[in-house]
Amino acid sequence: MTASLSITLNGEPRQAASGSLAALVRSLELDPAKVAVERNGEIVPRSTLDAVTLGDGDVLEIVHFVGGGQGDDTWTVAGRTFRSRLIVGTGKYKDFAQNAAALEASGAEIVTVAVRRVNVSDPKAPMLTDFIDPKKITYLPNTAGCFTAEEAIRTLRLAREAGGWDLVKLEVLGEVRTLYPDMRETLKACEVLAGEGFLPMVYCVDDPIAAKQLESAGAVAVMPLGAPIGSGLGIQNRVTIRLIVEGASVPVLVDAGVGTASDAAVAMELGCDGVLMNTAIAEAKDPLRMAKAMKLAVEAGRHAYLSGRMATRKYADPSSPLAGLI
Repeated sequence: MTASLSITLNGEPRQAASGSLAALVRSLELDPAKVAVERNGEIVPRSTLDAVTLGDGDVLEIVHFVGGGQGDDTWTVAGRTFRSRLIVGTGKYKDFAQNAAALEASGAEIVTVAVRRVNVSDPKAPMLTDFIDPKKITYLPNTAGCFTAEEAIRTLRLAREAGGWDLVKLEVLGEVRTLYPDMRETLKACEVLAGEGFLPMVYCVDDPIAAKQLESAGAVAVMPLGAPIGSGLGIQNRVTIRLIVEGASVPVLVDAGVGTASDAAVAMELGCDGVLMNTAIAEAKDPLRMAKAMKLAVEAGRHAYLSGRMATRKYADPSSPLAGLI
């Protein structure tokens, strides 16, 4: 028979079964990966919740993040949980200040950053980190501009050395004209990076077979294009995006091609976990207003997906009954 322990949980006395802290969290129908636990005044690292045993008389605080208007609808990639489902880039803005302001308006918690050589001729020049704090916003180093697996791997090794990042965005392009991914080189790079402890979120073609191959190669998220990078054409093939979502066991985020808020909403209505964009915000006539529009569109699309849309019909179906008309 399992022993019953007297504990104080979030300020209230409670009886609990003996076992680990993780077991207690699960008994409350909470995910241990999404909460923080304090035991007798000391934070218990999340990685040790399964190993730490609950004791009689323990005083516990269990907390989590609550996003304004979003409730508990968070998403997780490689064990890291985020409230915003919008990821934004850091290119094409007129300056770092505008970039930072657009980021704030978007509510995004992740930004993609390109890895480039330091300007040794002007080492005092402003840097992105002066405007967007990597301690508050998750930097996602990417391999933009890489056309071979070797280039991409080398770039991300340097990024990890520079900032300690292991969650990265991998893209290996096939040609300059279309900027479509070279999937053979992408898969090769993904396997090597995953083997070295990286957590690659991978830009790919909108192909459900390629997406599954990337999962097998170690991708922690797949990021199919909606349309060519920077085109603003919106999602061109909803069928394949939906198939990727249905078959994936890792997060799926549309990456590339979003032009306006309705494109972001469509991506979310298809069941994607998130959307990544840069040009749609940076090249808008009012980037800050567009950033806010994208934030709202992603939230609206997510709510629509969770609501379950009405069935489509071949013919009209009146909202008001026709019987009893005068």
